[in-house]
Amino acid sequence: MSGNIAVVGDMASIICFKAVGFKTVSVRSSAETAEAVENLVNDDCFVIFITEHALQGAEHVLDKYKDSRTLAIIPIPGRYGKTGIGMLNLDSYVENALGRNILGTQDE
Repeated sequence: MSGNIAVVGDMASIICFKAVGFKTVSVRSSAETAEAVENLVNDDCFVIFITEHALQGAEHVLDKYKDSRTLAIIPIPGRYGKTGIGMLNLDSYVENALGRNILGTQDE
């Protein structure tokens, strides 16, 4: 099962995920991030974690797959810290899945 879970980001941020059996893809640019996601989708990954730093400039991949019922792309902090994009997207994912925001992190 862990073969269907992948982590995308800089090597220092994702190496620990490789140790537990997740697929890892090291990227250095937003173009590489977008290409990595497409390749992982084609490899039938159903959960893809992307470091927030790697996601900068490649946010369109979140938009492309945001309505997918078979794929979750989840931004996570990496060694460069967090940018907040993960929490912003988590709110919308939860609201989309449950019909309302149960996290209470967005202003109403």
